[in-house]
Amino acid sequence: MNIDPQDINWRPQLPQRMDMGIGSVGCGGIVQYAHMPAYRKAGFRCVGVYDINREAAETVAADNGIPRVHDSLDELLADPAVDIVDIAVPAWEQLGIVEQVAAAGKHMLCQKPLAEDFGEALRIVEAGRRAGVKLASNQQMRWDAGIAASAELIRMGAIGQATDAQILVTIATPWHLWPWLAQAPRLEVMYHSIHYLDSLRFLFGDPQWVTSRHARYADQAPVIGESKTVTVLDYDDGLQATVAVNHYNLHGEPEAVYRFLGTEGAIEGTIGLLYDYPDGRPDTLVYRSGDANPVELPLDEKWIPDAFVGPMAGLMIAIETDSEPATPCADNLTTLRVVHAAYRSAAENRSVRPSEIVG
Repeated sequence: MNIDPQDINWRPQLPQRMDMGIGSVGCGGIVQYAHMPAYRKAGFRCVGVYDINREAAETVAADNGIPRVHDSLDELLADPAVDIVDIAVPAWEQLGIVEQVAAAGKHMLCQKPLAEDFGEALRIVEAGRRAGVKLASNQQMRWDAGIAASAELIRMGAIGQATDAQILVTIATPWHLWPWLAQAPRLEVMYHSIHYLDSLRFLFGDPQWVTSRHARYADQAPVIGESKTVTVLDYDDGLQATVAVNHYNLHGEPEAVYRFLGTEGAIEGTIGLLYDYPDGRPDTLVYRSGDANPVELPLDEKWIPDAFVGPMAGLMIAIETDSEPATPCADNLTTLRVVHAAYRSAAENRSVRPSEIVG
């Protein structure tokens, strides 16, 4: 199949209305080096910030020209300029904040995972439904250049029927950047591979079975949770998708690659962010079909910060068109089912159907 790289539109669609006011709850590192740079690039309007650490909130406001630093969540929610609340807090804090935001009738973008406990994630979705507000999840890897371009190619039939999918990552992760993550008993799948599992759902749909194995590095103190995992997703049509991640490649060359193989072609590339994280580099993507010469797509964006435009833009479009966000929290429950199925599989040494996870 002949593909013109110019026909692959992998960049996120922006809303017609660019004046919706965003209020940020949480001003930690991810907001400083991902959310805010992405929103500046897109031209979104940030009108207020709140963090229990006021110094962090003042830093984010000063660095990004945001007019108001709020003294409390209640004060931010009472601000009529705030249309959307961008929640960027640890998962165990999110439910309480969502319930307050929903009660105030504000739309919101939630962090992933929605919650570590699946029952709490269900309550988050229900809170948004009862309040009649738009509720999106920040599964932004769907807008990572390599993943978004792969989705377009697959949609066009470029690889035919998908037969194998692989995401392989072996890196040295700087856990010191997230001390709270180092203490998480469920770590790698819940907070890292959740991106890959969600992206595979985005590309290929929902798996029927999940098989997962988890391990720890020989000396990974003070990190508590699993740091090396292999997860296999099995589909009824014979597709197998593998996610293999090692966060303790301390001596070898880093590698972060994806391969999507089909009956008619193949897509191969690199996740550029994970080379020299957090600086990284743009993704790469090469498409191959039959005897034709490989086609390389010119990708010029990185997962962080560029992909963070997508979830917020999708939420804004949902608000202005009264439709579902591109990454609705209700759909994200299925990603969490896959995540929890992976943990149950590792604990019980068996394959698990995501449908077994009911909360």
